[in-house]
Amino acid sequence: MTASLVSPSIEPAPRWLTSYPADVDWNAAIEPQPVYALLDHAVATWPERVALNFMGRRTSYAELGRLVDRTAVGLAALGVGPGVKLGLFLPNCPYFVVLYYAALKTGATVVNFNPLYTPTEVTRQVEDSETDVMAVLDLAMLYNKLGPLLDSTRLKRLIVCPMADLLPTPKRWFYQIAMRRTLADPPRDDRHTRFADLVENGGGFSPPTIDPSRQLALLQYTGGTTGIPKGAMLTHANVYINAEQCRLWFPVGNGADAPPEIMLGVLPLFHVFAMTVVMNWSIRVGAEIVLLPRFELKGMLQTIGKRKPTVFAGVPTLFNAIVNHPKIASFHLDSLRFCISGGAPLPDELRARFERLSSARLVEGYGLSETSPVVCCNPPFEGGRAGSVGLPYPRTVIEIRDAEPPHRLLAQGERGEICVRGPQVMAGYWKRPDETATSFVEGAFRTGDVGYIDADGYVFITDRLKDMINASGYKVYPRLIEEAIYRHPDVADCAVIGMPDPYRGQTVKAVIVAKPGTALTDKILIAFLKDKLSPIEMPTAFEFRASLPKTAVGKIDKKVLQAEATERKPA
Repeated sequence: MTASLVSPSIEPAPRWLTSYPADVDWNAAIEPQPVYALLDHAVATWPERVALNFMGRRTSYAELGRLVDRTAVGLAALGVGPGVKLGLFLPNCPYFVVLYYAALKTGATVVNFNPLYTPTEVTRQVEDSETDVMAVLDLAMLYNKLGPLLDSTRLKRLIVCPMADLLPTPKRWFYQIAMRRTLADPPRDDRHTRFADLVENGGGFSPPTIDPSRQLALLQYTGGTTGIPKGAMLTHANVYINAEQCRLWFPVGNGADAPPEIMLGVLPLFHVFAMTVVMNWSIRVGAEIVLLPRFELKGMLQTIGKRKPTVFAGVPTLFNAIVNHPKIASFHLDSLRFCISGGAPLPDELRARFERLSSARLVEGYGLSETSPVVCCNPPFEGGRAGSVGLPYPRTVIEIRDAEPPHRLLAQGERGEICVRGPQVMAGYWKRPDETATSFVEGAFRTGDVGYIDADGYVFITDRLKDMINASGYKVYPRLIEEAIYRHPDVADCAVIGMPDPYRGQTVKAVIVAKPGTALTDKILIAFLKDKLSPIEMPTAFEFRASLPKTAVGKIDKKVLQAEATERKPA
């Protein structure tokens, strides 16, 4: 399946063009290139600009380019190249950016891993993706999840990246003393490579020839109707073009003499939204990326006041936390010009509150892992529509189709399944041809989301077809949680659903039937699940029942449970 290469086929004057920003051309031609061309362009155009700012240590674009080349030389010496999968098990830090671009420069495929994954989840993804090499920080809490996998999985090598080496000198000394108990001590053998050894070379890397329209840049794991994570195959063209679409949509910082944008990078880069909008788009326009290793509200607000970011990408949960901080008036948000919200629905009340507090414009967009990810967004400076996820990106077509049969196109204003055509749409699901085939209809990707397009071309999402929970912008798969719960010997039956939550959008609720004669409690289950589920997957609510509602054929009826949870919205 090469649906991403299908040229948009639309009516002569699609309705969204009447609402399009005057300085954006929907028909703009974008030549596919390897993803690393984004960085090469920035290095050539703005070599002295700051590319990364991490904990006060600044790296220029020229320095970043040289380090990426040296890393590529080191990776190639380890056998990393076309056909090889390099896993990134990293929080936000310069290592992520360097290894991401270096791996793509060798022709390898990057596989993003969530550092919060349990060993079971990491194992599943390592085996499915065929990842042979993985990069990890030297923190014991991360390394200890991967070290044992060298003996139990196909994983052959770990690249160990010292956190202390990323810090300015004074902070480095303090860190090495204060945090020594938290550091891992990996063995020095042929299955471990220190990052310093990896880059001990003269650089000057010559990339292999890459066909951007066919060669995979990324396996981005997502879920679907089955709830089992699967790898979306994103080509170099998919990822590169989506960054270019962002550049066209947010026309800032493009000229060599234009003042650089400053992007606050708190969203995790292993998430496809942050990968494209925080990292790739910022690098494409020569922006400075202020990277934060994790989200901590007070520290983030202090960073905004100190580093003066102009752009900020986040999820609604994050913006909600900002507006509800009890001392928000004491923080300075006036450097922000516009912010981008994605990953979950943005309530209009929240948007208005944030804009009043910051004087920045907050726009909502929409995308999926399968679309690299952005397919539409509200205009960044004027226009837009409350409650909408915006207008289709350049070269992108949004269709509304009847869910059954999906071949029938619906008229303007009718609700149906949102389907997408465009150069950013994935090539298919990794090793899942049957699911790939059912995910496309006449060349358009079926998102599983329900919505409509209004008379002015704005896209609205009203419901979800997929049995999936969206907590703080992260997709949580009920089936995996249910499988973990079922492993407890006292569980007879269970169902996991999403429960409305004013802060996270949704939280995880487990409805459980215990075996007769047992004394199962939520505390017992939480202790049992602690090493089986990541924090975002851990249920925040447990309900114990004598039985679960069933359909006529004996299946658990989650629709009934979901309706009950919706009726009992938390305060």
